[in-house]
Amino acid sequence: MNLDEYNKLFHNLELNLVAFKPLMECNQEVLKLVNAAIEAEREECAKACELYETGLPEFYAQTLARVIRARWIHD
Repeated sequence: MNLDEYNKLFHNLELNLVAFKPLMECNQEVLKLVNAAIEAEREECAKACELYETGLPEFYAQTLARVIRARWIHD
């Protein structure tokens, strides 16, 4: 995520309204920002899988995108 994307996310989540609170008093807002950034990045990765021409059947790209969105990790 680049700085412009971060700033847009920061304002979209209205975290600018708590920007001057001491860090220890805004754990929930910080967590909200971190989770939103992770979700946005995950979605971009999933979209890349859907659009990427791999030469494999479309089923595989769609499955990989679903796995990324679901945060599934194989042990």
